[in-house]
Amino acid sequence: MTTQTETMRNHWWWRPGWNVGRRFYTWHLTFDGQDDVHRLAAEYRSALAPLGDALTPIPDRWLHLTMQGIGFVGETKEQDLNAIVDAAHARLAAIPAFDVQIGPEVLDPEAVLLHVHPDGPVRTVRNTIREAIGDVLDEVPENAEGFTPHVSVAYSAADGPAEPIAQVLAGLALTPARARISTAELIVIHRDNKMYEWKPFATVTLG
Repeated sequence: MTTQTETMRNHWWWRPGWNVGRRFYTWHLTFDGQDDVHRLAAEYRSALAPLGDALTPIPDRWLHLTMQGIGFVGETKEQDLNAIVDAAHARLAAIPAFDVQIGPEVLDPEAVLLHVHPDGPVRTVRNTIREAIGDVLDEVPENAEGFTPHVSVAYSAADGPAEPIAQVLAGLALTPARARISTAELIVIHRDNKMYEWKPFATVTLG
């Protein structure tokens, strides 16, 4: 386990532009039907349960790998979204499906997250999605740099010391999960309930 912090901060503060009821278009990799990812997430949920309200564990259905945002609902034209999806279909068809390892964990100031290895194919998918967005929009949102592929299994729900969480994680030796990445999903996401929840907009198949 790698620790990147001595203190935790509540993940659920409202970022600029966000509030209850707002929805956002973004690309994620999701893990529906990925039994080994669900197995590992369940093991973390069980191990972290004694920490109580300090953490928000993530249910299987909301596990995700954040990729690339586009914009808020009401500020993004649906015709542009459809054109981006068409461009993504054409571009991602050239990228074959691939396998990744998820884990081991890193304790971040706002989450218990699992790094993804190898990260190169994931970065290629994200860069390709950014190219598809650039085919349609004059400017691609978010920075190209600073992206680290990861899957969070719990978010920090309070400010406080990291040591209690670090102690639990130090006693674990969980087997990393294997996942097959064969699609990328454009979703409509919100965080009204202190959880990232979404509805699908489009699914694009790799290869």
